[in-house]
Amino acid sequence: MSILSGLQITECAAFIAGPFATMSLAELGASVIRIDPLEGGLDYHRWPVTDSGRSLYWAGLNKGKKSVSIDIRSAEGRELAQAIITAPGPDAGIFVSNFPAAGWLDFAGLKKLREDLIMVNIVGNRDGSTALDYTVNCAIGFPLVTGTPGETLPVNHVLPAWDLICGMTAATGLLAAERHRRLHKAGQILKIALSDVALAIVGDLGFISEVQINGHARERHGNHIYGAFGHDFITKDGNRLMVAAVSAGQWKALCKATGIGGAIRALEQAQAIDLTRDADRFGAREAILELLAPWFAELTLAEAGRRLDADRVCWGPYQSFEQLVQQDARCSTASALFAEIDHPGIGTTLTPRSPIDFSACAAVPPQAGPVLGQHTEEVLAGVLKLSSGQIADLHDRGVVASAR
Repeated sequence: MSILSGLQITECAAFIAGPFATMSLAELGASVIRIDPLEGGLDYHRWPVTDSGRSLYWAGLNKGKKSVSIDIRSAEGRELAQAIITAPGPDAGIFVSNFPAAGWLDFAGLKKLREDLIMVNIVGNRDGSTALDYTVNCAIGFPLVTGTPGETLPVNHVLPAWDLICGMTAATGLLAAERHRRLHKAGQILKIALSDVALAIVGDLGFISEVQINGHARERHGNHIYGAFGHDFITKDGNRLMVAAVSAGQWKALCKATGIGGAIRALEQAQAIDLTRDADRFGAREAILELLAPWFAELTLAEAGRRLDADRVCWGPYQSFEQLVQQDARCSTASALFAEIDHPGIGTTLTPRSPIDFSACAAVPPQAGPVLGQHTEEVLAGVLKLSSGQIADLHDRGVVASAR
């Protein structure tokens, strides 16, 4: 039995944070029911897509979920959705949405249908205004400290970090609220603003106090690791790798593997510094870079990798997504993380399960993403206890739809 077996969550959400939160819980065994309009939600066709137009993005973020397709523009459809959201049972009545908590999704109204309802509502900004990862990140500061020294243009990252962290924050909050309900028999609404998640992280990592206490913001440092030593290097065969030495042990291993111990001692004496200290390594980063670059330039990536591994240096190669999929054994069925799964309408792809391994519970195998409306009849019959005749009538009148 999986760690979250029996937990039932309903989702009405789009884009990343909400779907990622519930998918993370589905990967641990929770039963997640995703409700979408008949034509699919806002992100149903979001890129990347296949040649036939199927969204790989949508399939990936909805792995293992049950898809229910309802005409939520109609009053009867909204009542059906509300009934699923507030379904009875000690492990049901949990709802995740990043749509406005108003109208038929108003928490007070839903709570009348189930007193102990748990609702997680993800919003853009605390005041309820719209925000996306891209509009949050530009105002947080990272684009202005990313890139090479002297650069003036902002550098946007391509990873939706705030969406992903917000999703995990929502999953954590949901489980905390579910524990509270078990202990105190009370539901509640959790509101999480995407921009608040970003602001909290910036505070936690010291960027805010760096301005307040030290009187200045962090500068651009290119590919140097801030506050220690780490940089990328080009090898003899034109490949590139990243080396990190953020602890005394890692620094010792790097010096041993590359044979620069004597040169490092001379550098320490010349500059009156101690390179076992993080701050001194960071201060002398350009000089260290000059000492190490020739060593890497004389070796192929494979040769450098063998020598670095022999002394347990912390390093990694730069590789494209193609190289990751085609050459890296970690991204293959050789890893317990992946299995080849057939996604309906898309094809067979490497699909990950949850990266968490519990010693007391078996891992849930990787699951496919659903087809829109694939589980409509199953949920209406199993959760709402509707008869086949009632379900057929809903189909005939266009209130619900099943997978085409």
